[in-house]
Amino acid sequence: MIPGRALRSLSRQLASSLPHGRYRYVSTTNNAKSSMADASSTAAASNVMQYRLPHSPRPESPLAQLPLSNVLRSLLILSISSSPLLLRPCIYALSALAHPRTPLTDVSRNAVLNWLIKHTLYKQFNAGENKREVQRSIEEIKQLGYRGVLLGYAREVLVGDSTTSSQDEKAAREEVETWLQGTLQTVDMATESDIVALKLTGMGTQASHLLQQRLPPTDFMDAAIRKACDAAMAKGARLLVDAEEQAVQPGIEAWTMKYQKYCNSKTPNRATMYGTYQAYLRSTPSTLAKHLDIARQEGYPLGVKLVRGAYLKTEPRHLIWATKEETDRCYDEIVEALLTRRYNAMLAPASSDASAHQLPPVSVIIATHNRESVQKAHALRSQQAAKGEPRVELAYAQLQGMADEVSFELVHGFQDRQDGAAALESPNVYKLLTWGTVKECMGFLMRRAVENTEAVGRTKQSQQAMAAELKRRIKKALRLS
Repeated sequence: MIPGRALRSLSRQLASSLPHGRYRYVSTTNNAKSSMADASSTAAASNVMQYRLPHSPRPESPLAQLPLSNVLRSLLILSISSSPLLLRPCIYALSALAHPRTPLTDVSRNAVLNWLIKHTLYKQFNAGENKREVQRSIEEIKQLGYRGVLLGYAREVLVGDSTTSSQDEKAAREEVETWLQGTLQTVDMATESDIVALKLTGMGTQASHLLQQRLPPTDFMDAAIRKACDAAMAKGARLLVDAEEQAVQPGIEAWTMKYQKYCNSKTPNRATMYGTYQAYLRSTPSTLAKHLDIARQEGYPLGVKLVRGAYLKTEPRHLIWATKEETDRCYDEIVEALLTRRYNAMLAPASSDASAHQLPPVSVIIATHNRESVQKAHALRSQQAAKGEPRVELAYAQLQGMADEVSFELVHGFQDRQDGAAALESPNVYKLLTWGTVKECMGFLMRRAVENTEAVGRTKQSQQAMAAELKRRIKKALRLS
């Protein structure tokens, strides 16, 4: 056993071993309002790229900059998430908290339970309950070297959840207004380099009904969405529309293309709004090719956020690739096509028009926890940078509280820390955050747990990385003592 005084000394040494200000960056543009590059710009003129100064010291490990409290909390939560034995009871408990039947399990009425959840699960994955908490979280994330955050409001209406009639116009307007105010609050909380996520089913029962029927938004909904778009563009932030279940996804795609045209036509060199594409769907390559062709014909850059997919447990199985290897191949080959702006065997052109064989301008967010996919993309970008080739504007994103080892490796350019060479390109890395009250975020937290049942291996890698980081810090502290 370690004596109490020695233990306190060890804790102080662990905390003090965190590096501060170890990296300095310079931007290649003098335009303070520019955060991303023109898709057709050269390496020398790129706004999106930042270059690490040659003398910047490298971290001892990818996770060295993470505060000790984060390491300990992450290790606890990831240990549970990577254990099939512990994860299922955790999902059951979260389901009971997300749909409370008694005051005891209602986090909005049980103060002790609220405090416990907020300082563990909630703090691991969420940004805060108000503007002060959210902006403090954003600042802490940026101090770790991230470009910014992808911020979403927790309110949502899942398909089949609401008993409100889709024909109740007054109730529908109230739901849309609530969604709009939450979205405008999110835009207000975001900073210029951040991205605001829109969940269209959050607009309420009528919106969900229209999306399921693949019908256009009502005039009231249209005005609300345009108001959100205008607010984001005025602030210099960006917007993206999340993917959802296939029951509503085709409708979401139609709405997204409508507002991509509205937003992106005003910023011809970069996308202001993104749509989300799920690589585990067999239809994704053809859907994306169709959207690229529409954007080409209508003359605006397409915003593409590519994910693997989040509804494996609930989607009809025939819509999804038969194996994980097929999903991985779909993801990586789509990324290659987008970054090179050349169609390939996976992403074939939707049109036979000769001019359609090169992709139109695109802005890309690679949103994945898969280290191999991220490393492949970064290697391709580094090759393009070394050759001075034009590059599309690109960002990477991982969920807050997950795959931190991948995020930090990206922040530092996947460099071999022994080679002593400066990185050609410092990637723009974002963390995905959701804000809202603890009660509003319970559905989000439950989905994170459910998704982990399909990614126990990936979560186990993160858990092992956190364990190795804690072990490294303990060894260092003991040597110092």
